[in-house]
Amino acid sequence: MGLVRFGFIRKADELGENRMLTNEFRIAKVQKTLRWFEQDIPLLHLRVKELSKERQDSAKKFAAAMIEQTRAELHKLLQQQPNDQNDPSEAPCEAAD
Repeated sequence: MGLVRFGFIRKADELGENRMLTNEFRIAKVQKTLRWFEQDIPLLHLRVKELSKERQDSAKKFAAAMIEQTRAELHKLLQQQPNDQNDPSEAPCEAAD
């Protein structure tokens, strides 16, 4: 019984680790999604050209809203990054004497 219980707890811990994404991973994922949306715009125009003007406009507005929402999410994630990360434009800190 103890081993079964331990296995269950260990499995639950592994699931929790898999669900917890690092901020860097989230940023990379949102950046990838944003690039995908932006690169898909020319293809969207091809896909909707057979539709009525009203439906074309609706699809284009929806795509623009998704891009804007994704940019906002990326901005929010970038703002949540810890400020203690090394900025390449700043001089490195020197050790105290």
